[in-house]
Amino acid sequence: MLNVLRIPDTSSDPAGPAPSPQVEGQPGNPVVRAIPDRQWKRMVRTGTWRAGCPVGREELRRLEIDHVDFEGAIKRGVLVVHRDTVEDLKDIMGELFVQAFPIERMAPLERFGGDVNASLAANNTSAFNCRKPAQINAPVMKSPHANGRAIDINPVQNPWRDPRCNCWNPEGDKTTRTMVGEGVIRRGTLPVQLFESRGWIWQNIDVADYMHFDTGYPSRAREVDVRTTSAAAG
Repeated sequence: MLNVLRIPDTSSDPAGPAPSPQVEGQPGNPVVRAIPDRQWKRMVRTGTWRAGCPVGREELRRLEIDHVDFEGAIKRGVLVVHRDTVEDLKDIMGELFVQAFPIERMAPLERFGGDVNASLAANNTSAFNCRKPAQINAPVMKSPHANGRAIDINPVQNPWRDPRCNCWNPEGDKTTRTMVGEGVIRRGTLPVQLFESRGWIWQNIDVADYMHFDTGYPSRAREVDVRTTSAAAG
C-alpha cells in the first residue's frame, strides 16, 4: 500500500492545480481541462508557445495529476500535452503514482520562462514546449515536444547527451550517469515498460537521452477518440 504524506503544492503553475478529488478507478486523481486563460497568456508571454508552433491552444490540454516526490510526499503536478496523448499520459503517470516512482516536480515550461535548460536544471518533468529559437534541437514542425507528444522525466537522474557541446544536460560536467537509484530510468524499469506498452518510444534520438519518451519522430499522432479528450473531460 502506498504510504506517503500528502502535501498540497500549487507553486508549479500560476493558474493553480485543482484540488485532488478522490475519483474511484483513477490513480493519481487526474483532471483534464482546456488551457485556462491565465496559463495561456503566460505561455505566450514566455515564448513557450508562439506563432508558427505546430499546435495551438485548441489542440493542447492541461493534465493535473498527483505524483510522489523523492521525500515520499504526494504533490500535485501539471503537464501540458496534446489532446491525443492525454489519455496515455493520464494512465501512465497514474500508474507511476500508484507504484510510488519518484518524480521531483512536474510543472509546465512557462513556469521557467519557457527556458528548457532552467527546467532541466530544476529536475522538472515536463511535456509541451515549442522552445525558444536558440534552444531548438529539431525542426519545430517535426518536434515531439513542440507538438505536445513527448515528456522528459527526472532530467537530473536521466540526463541527455547534448551533441552541441558533447556534454550532459543538465549538469554538463558529467561524463557518465548513475545507472541505479531512485527515479532513474533504464531498460526494463517501470516507466519504460508503461510507455512502450502504449507504443511510445524511449530515447528516440541518436544520442543518449534517458529522460525522453515520445510517440515518434517526426511527431506522430495517437489514434484516439477525441471525444474522450474534450475540454470537459476530468
